[in-house]
Amino acid sequence: MGTTVKIAIAGEGGQGVQALADILAEAANDEGKEALYIPNFGIEQRGGVSLAFVQIATEPIGSPKFRHGDIVIALSERAISRTRQYITEDTLLVYDSSLVAPPEVDDEAIGLQTYDSVAPEAMAGAVSEQPKPGKVRLTRRAGRVVGIPATDTARQELHPRVFNMIVLGAAVRAAGMVKMEAIKKALESRFKSKFAGNPGLRELNYRALQRGVELVEAALAREEVRH
Repeated sequence: MGTTVKIAIAGEGGQGVQALADILAEAANDEGKEALYIPNFGIEQRGGVSLAFVQIATEPIGSPKFRHGDIVIALSERAISRTRQYITEDTLLVYDSSLVAPPEVDDEAIGLQTYDSVAPEAMAGAVSEQPKPGKVRLTRRAGRVVGIPATDTARQELHPRVFNMIVLGAAVRAAGMVKMEAIKKALESRFKSKFAGNPGLRELNYRALQRGVELVEAALAREEVRH
């Protein structure tokens, strides 16, 4: 993918999409790379699909916007449909194969939901309105398509609210442009007081990051075997 990686991330409002993108860009900048993060703001985001764009490069970035992504990450059924236009035969599509409704948001920041562009109160009552898990028609245009059970893994192994940390770990591994230590540094900055008050919280988030790396590595390996 050369010296620039273009990433589009989409999910339901409240899943922490904007925070994932922001942290990726922040970590890349801390490492001395060029990085741009552009959120997709708008009134339709309330209870709708949240979309974020990130570019990470080792050279100046020519344009803040892009038409096609090297990596597209979709965290819900609607997000898959929303991101089709950014997918080409050169795109790696990573999706949450759990395909569940977004988690409820409360005041305790374990994962990244409370940093999303959508206010928690905007999601009140929205969970029950989300479509039930089902089979999603994935685009065949993507060069590679891999599914990771981020939500199921979080629920069964860690904590439901760190599913987006699993996604963040997967994004870091898929992009291959940012070191995990830089991501952890960014998390330490954002969750400093909570980590200080509950060291176990730090370990939980770090384990989720590592599981994301492992899940996407396994998915990519399976995809390579099929081809």
